[in-house]
Amino acid sequence: MDETPRPRVVVSVSTSVDGRVTLRRDRLLMDDSAAAIWRSMQPEGAQAAEDARSSLLAGLHRPQAVLEGSGSLVTDSAGPLTGLPEEFDEPVEELRTDFLPEEVVERPGHEKWFTVVDGRGRVRWSMKRNGEFDLLVLVARATPAPYLACLRRERIPYLVAGGERVDLAAALRRMRDKLGVTCVVSTAGGGLNGALLRAGLVDEIQLVVIPAAIGGLGTPSLFDGPELADGEVPTRLRLLFAHVGGDGMLWLRYEVIREAAPA
Repeated sequence: MDETPRPRVVVSVSTSVDGRVTLRRDRLLMDDSAAAIWRSMQPEGAQAAEDARSSLLAGLHRPQAVLEGSGSLVTDSAGPLTGLPEEFDEPVEELRTDFLPEEVVERPGHEKWFTVVDGRGRVRWSMKRNGEFDLLVLVARATPAPYLACLRRERIPYLVAGGERVDLAAALRRMRDKLGVTCVVSTAGGGLNGALLRAGLVDEIQLVVIPAAIGGLGTPSLFDGPELADGEVPTRLRLLFAHVGGDGMLWLRYEVIREAAPA
């Protein structure tokens, strides 16, 4: 069994008072029009709260990676990329191994990873780096080989974890083992955050709550994903910090209570 310790995982998200993280399931907040509406919901103090949260995270944990799901970048209906070359130089088994080009990992100015879980190969990348951040993709052995070959041609690093889908626990351990990552901040949507929660991989939650309600059956929330199974219990939290702004903003910090293992 792989005993490599995984990085600390902090979910750091802004939500409405009803826990929604976007306007509708088909409206990505990375779209300009949806982002403009989301910003219009925020009072003047919102940016100050966001900045304070980022500063606290940097001081406490020095995170080296931000985590997103492909669902933050493409709609639910998007399938694997099409039109990619079906012939490539590398054997398929080689494509299914980690790809960490030295010129990216050792790039001057590199400090952090913008990490995206894309086991189905759905995102067409136009940006590989932004300032101190370099792109890192988490894939599985079942990720289409043409997509993996495309990542290699574009010199985009990726880690392989899992068979049919990305094994999040294994992926986090590989990030620590291969890249020295000790803290990951998930700014993802409900699908990925829900998967992290169900897998017991969340250590801390930092929320900035906007004084607005969105509603809507099926509107993505902070933790979507599988419902509690029979015998499962909700994840218990301990409040570490709460700040109430005069403009109605809330900033909340919780840690996950780890249940003691049976003797």
